[in-house]
Amino acid sequence: MLQATDVPTTAQAKAVIPADCFDRSLGRSSLHALLSVVLTAGSGLLAYRFLPVGLAWTPVWLLYAVVVGTFATGVWVIAHECGHRAFANGTRLQDTVGFVFHSALLVPYFSWQRSHAIHHSRTNHVIEGETHVPRRVGTPEGSRTLAARKRLGPVPYGLLSALGRLIAGWPLYLLVGSTGGPERGLTNHFWPSRPFSSALFPKRWVQKVRWSTLGVLSTVGLLAWWAISAGSLWPVLALYVGPYLVCNMWLVAYTWLQHTDEDIPHYDDNDWSFVRGAFCSVDRPYGRVIDLLHHRIGSTHVAHHLDAKIPHYRAAKATQAIASAFPQLYRYDPTPVPKALWRVAMNCHVVEPTNDGWQFTPSESAL
Repeated sequence: MLQATDVPTTAQAKAVIPADCFDRSLGRSSLHALLSVVLTAGSGLLAYRFLPVGLAWTPVWLLYAVVVGTFATGVWVIAHECGHRAFANGTRLQDTVGFVFHSALLVPYFSWQRSHAIHHSRTNHVIEGETHVPRRVGTPEGSRTLAARKRLGPVPYGLLSALGRLIAGWPLYLLVGSTGGPERGLTNHFWPSRPFSSALFPKRWVQKVRWSTLGVLSTVGLLAWWAISAGSLWPVLALYVGPYLVCNMWLVAYTWLQHTDEDIPHYDDNDWSFVRGAFCSVDRPYGRVIDLLHHRIGSTHVAHHLDAKIPHYRAAKATQAIASAFPQLYRYDPTPVPKALWRVAMNCHVVEPTNDGWQFTPSESAL
């Protein structure tokens, strides 16, 4: 168990990161953005031109959804970097790029920028955290979860947990704050006031939330116009909705695995600190191709949480420095990602207090 004296201060942790890791290049960032946009839009245009829409072509369209959804995740990550100010210098430029990219993927840019900033500022805080906050033993939610797992069995419950999060987790988070911080109540990224809680969005953010909603509604309007012009909903479903769902699955899988595993603790006010929370992040092996397409979002996440302004193309160097300076804190799990995802879905649902924060309830005691 790590003692408080084993954890560096924020200044000490950031001091080991080479200074050039914070250099942002508009040209280099733009090339990475261009790669993702060309792969995504180019694949869509080719499919529109050459792939017939019909039941007989369903297997091909499913493959298309996987491939293009994987490409589109790169666009998503670039917008995420803009929200963190890691894309370039200049707030207005980054907000413009991020707003356009995220709106095109039905993400409320400014709203999520705000909630994601809270996630970074309270990473793995068991009460004040944001996104993938686990349920606690002794709470009504925790008791219901353990009862459902016991009733269904660990394998069926794990399967339902994985499918539910991957398919519906992202829209449910945006619409009702599913897996969000328990203290903030029922939140909505499109409507920051009653009947939803306003705890996530201070008054100064309300107008930004409205702009975010307008951006998403503009994309929905374009999709509706496309369906009406085509005289059918099928082209929109095949060319856009399929990849959109796959992109969402990538997003949920990344965020779930970045902060969750059997041995990853959460902390309350007694033990939590910014650095301790950041070092609860886990780097995982996604491979060179996915790292290229997704701009290292899953393999350099510890560095990202220590300082989110590090551009992704400098994050590997920062990661090496952090791992060398703090080997007892840096987390890297070489488990193949599908296996790790299944392990988390099976066993990581409810946390209980231990000598080292709040840990996930052991499988045998959850049944």
